[in-house]
Amino acid sequence: RSPRGGGEVTLLPPENEPTGTHRGESETVVAELLLEPENEAAGAEEAPKPPKPRVTPMNRTVWIMAIVAVLALGAGILLSRFVISPAQAAADTEPPEAGAITVPVELRALSSDVVARGDAKYDDAVEVTLETGDLGGPAVVTGGVPEVGTELNAGSIALEIAGRPVIVLPGDLPVYRTLRVGVSGPDVAQLRAALNSMGIAAGEGDAYDANLASAVQALYARVGYPAPLAPEGDREALTAAQEGVTSAEKDLADAETALRTAGVGATNAERIAQDNLVNAAQRELDAARVCANAPTTYDPETGAALPKEPCSMSVIAAQEALNLAAAQRTEALKAPDTSAAVAARDSAASRLTTARTTLTEAQAAVLTPFPASEVVYVASLPRRVDAVTVKRGSTVSGAVMTISGATLEIVSSLDGADAALLTVGMPVEITAGDAVLPGSITEIRAPSDAAAGAGRMEVVITPGEITEEQRALLAGTNVRLRIPVSSTSGEVLAVPIAALTAGAGGESRVEVMRKGATEPEIVVVTTGLSAGGYAEIVSSEAPLDKGDLVVVGE
Repeated sequence: RSPRGGGEVTLLPPENEPTGTHRGESETVVAELLLEPENEAAGAEEAPKPPKPRVTPMNRTVWIMAIVAVLALGAGILLSRFVISPAQAAADTEPPEAGAITVPVELRALSSDVVARGDAKYDDAVEVTLETGDLGGPAVVTGGVPEVGTELNAGSIALEIAGRPVIVLPGDLPVYRTLRVGVSGPDVAQLRAALNSMGIAAGEGDAYDANLASAVQALYARVGYPAPLAPEGDREALTAAQEGVTSAEKDLADAETALRTAGVGATNAERIAQDNLVNAAQRELDAARVCANAPTTYDPETGAALPKEPCSMSVIAAQEALNLAAAQRTEALKAPDTSAAVAARDSAASRLTTARTTLTEAQAAVLTPFPASEVVYVASLPRRVDAVTVKRGSTVSGAVMTISGATLEIVSSLDGADAALLTVGMPVEITAGDAVLPGSITEIRAPSDAAAGAGRMEVVITPGEITEEQRALLAGTNVRLRIPVSSTSGEVLAVPIAALTAGAGGESRVEVMRKGATEPEIVVVTTGLSAGGYAEIVSSEAPLDKGDLVVVGE
């Protein structure tokens, strides 16, 4: 009995016996050993152990042959999976039985879109440079440095240089000189137009006058800075001119007084005195004449002529005295010579005119100027600060900042045929990353770059109501644009375009595979919008509903 409780075991013969005599018996032993059960029934008495069989070359050969047989069997089974008979190969390559390919009719909203890419950017970026030649010293930035993203409008302060503001104004002409009373030109007209556009009354014309100087004062009051002053020398000249006018006015007053005094002539008393002298001389003459013509008197007793009383004055002497008195009265009462006084007065008046002209010029020289270093003109406003190249304490050299239009826009280059489908005001779906934002077409124009290609157009899109975060997400990126050019109003009955065929008369039709039918039914249809590989079914001659199967191929 086998030591493990198996069946009968046949022992090998002694080595000196012929091997062929017991070969079958040896194989029987091997088979029985291989098929022994693991355990005997519980409680069985242990049989005495038989002596171990001897391992001979014949035993080893049998084991090797058994292992090789098992491996060969496994390899055969494995290879049989990859061996295909010619009949099977032909069966596998035979085409399947032909049949119709169908898809269901759907309810869906159709939309025909123009899809493109576009660059989102702030329009018209420019560098800002300042005119600092008239500062008389280094152009040091003392404040007012804007942050990136700051919006600049008319009247905004771009920077503060040497404690003075640099005011942003609308205009195309660059700054090239300081404006003050007495100058004229297109730059003056530009300043006047800019102030008028801001609601500051500046008048009209291209000459810098007192009205414009007053408007400049109002501009500085609005931005919160004191108005600029004229140079010190001009203010001193104004003081001297004012004093000159005062002195000339006094000289003229004195000359006019002297002229009036010189032109008064004799007083009434002097006239009466002169008349009295002439009258007295006349009386003396009359008396002399009476005395000289007195008749001769005779002595009544003797009849002799009596001697005459001597006359106090002879007629000749009295006549001479009268002539002298008349001449003296004429001399005393004649009009005075005021030519010298008139000349003095005219000279004083001329000096006053000159002094007043000088004062007017001096007053104009000290009216509020507009320094070239305190203004920067920008073609269109508002603008957005994109980059700042200076900081507080630095000295201005070259461009101080880069600004662009405050309006974010997306520019897309489209083929002329696609652009012809679009109109201003059309809504646009803007996709930037995972964000989908609203927008609309604001302009369709010819490309500014001649190298863009013939027949192409630029479409300008402005985003709708978006947050600052979304604005920052868009700026400087290339985004996807979807522009619906036509769409159905809601869901409509639709079939794949591949399901449509043309009839003999050019009509559209579909092949409907009805339930239980072996052949499709041809149904004439009227189509509407086609988009996204589907066609709208407006009407059909036979019933066609959602879920009906239509043939798209075989």
